[in-house]
Amino acid sequence: MSIRPLAMDRAAGVLLGEACGDALGVPYEMAAPPVGEAVMKGGGLGPYDPGEWSDDTQMTLCVARVAAEGLDLTSAKALDAISDAFTAWLDGGATDVGVQTQAVLTDAKTLQGSPHERLTAASEALHARTGLTAGNGALMRTPIVGLSALDDRHATARAARAIALLTHADPLAGDSAVLWSEAIRVAVTEGRLDLTAGLDLVSAANVGRWGDWIEAATGAEPGQFGNNGFTVTALQDAWAAITTTDRGDGSAMHLQRGLQAAVRAGHDTDTVAAMAGSLLGARYGASAVPTQWRRMVHGWPGLRAHDLVELAVSVSLGGRRPGVWPSVETMADPGIPSLGLPHPIDPDIVLGTITDLGRVRELGVQAIVSLCPLGLDDIPAEGMTARDHIEFWINDGEHEDSNPHLDFVLDDASSALRQFRAEGKRVLVHCRLGSQRTPAVALRYAVDLGVAPELAERSIRDALPGIRGEGRLWHVAAHGA
Repeated sequence: MSIRPLAMDRAAGVLLGEACGDALGVPYEMAAPPVGEAVMKGGGLGPYDPGEWSDDTQMTLCVARVAAEGLDLTSAKALDAISDAFTAWLDGGATDVGVQTQAVLTDAKTLQGSPHERLTAASEALHARTGLTAGNGALMRTPIVGLSALDDRHATARAARAIALLTHADPLAGDSAVLWSEAIRVAVTEGRLDLTAGLDLVSAANVGRWGDWIEAATGAEPGQFGNNGFTVTALQDAWAAITTTDRGDGSAMHLQRGLQAAVRAGHDTDTVAAMAGSLLGARYGASAVPTQWRRMVHGWPGLRAHDLVELAVSVSLGGRRPGVWPSVETMADPGIPSLGLPHPIDPDIVLGTITDLGRVRELGVQAIVSLCPLGLDDIPAEGMTARDHIEFWINDGEHEDSNPHLDFVLDDASSALRQFRAEGKRVLVHCRLGSQRTPAVALRYAVDLGVAPELAERSIRDALPGIRGEGRLWHVAAHGA
């Protein structure tokens, strides 16, 4: 069985989609909406570097790192670990903190009890004093909870509410976290977008209201629901952005359209786009997140796209499994020979195998496009910057589910090669064995350069004797979907 089945692609897309939405929304938070398309230009309330995510993803990662250890998120041990992570983040990593979250985390330091007892007590005390604790701060960090119990919707709901209660005591905050977490779980396991799937899991008193709120948001224009610092309107804006841009064709481009619409909702743009990105990532997978975003996205605590995939997949598997992808140190195999051959159309594109990752200096390359799973120490390869070593989610399998967005991914990989070459870089493109994915991308690149498909195919076959050069992957590379 492939180690990258469809559900794993979707799980990998949750944190990646959230972080990209977050970074895309950062420049426009509490500011004028973008003219044209939103871009990851940085700035915002941080201010942030281009491509840097904000507190939405930062707090999600506090939860994700605990979940990746395989803990039951409703247990005292896990809630204590999450509470400690929130506090450490506030003291040493937070670039922007919501008013309510900051108040609870600060007040909790003066209380007695275990870490999660202190936070919960501070949260309840704030609610008792103000009655205003339904901000979107619990909602924004909940997407990873949807991966924590993929086969148990009730466990997912319990975890979502327990983690929400650490800082947000209003039942509406917990309900929104339950709804979004269950929608993530359904998107990953069933491949559909359904925010109503968790209505039976919310507070009994609020079921009717939530049904009405979701119905009002479905297909609506984002930004029309009022201040989206409120958890209900944040959820509505994110859902509106997703549903109003859904053309019903299952296209990977829905992810990009949805995030652009989420940013245009205005106000708390990073949160709304982060939420939309998490659910769209859960539906369409890491394979639908475009190169230019994956190349740029990064943030506290020093993570990049590959790290987000490792965390999300580990959570979906019930915790890290030492020595097994995605948490394995390296996927290198000394038994696989190197290839290191020049592309017949462009000799500054080097075609290789996973073994060629260890020959970067010898090959004289300044950028890498990887088409197979890599270990934690494999990326970035020695001598590469993180921006110049990009992974693509692509499989050898013939079934359509093996590569649900094959034309998009091939086009994206070819685009990455063309971008690197425009930057004057010599590029290594490789898969594990160099027999199928590497020549397919080399073929698409040649066709995109304007070479006739028949000539491009013949050139690639002559340059790489013994390649498979057949089946759906090869056909789509040459002729499109």
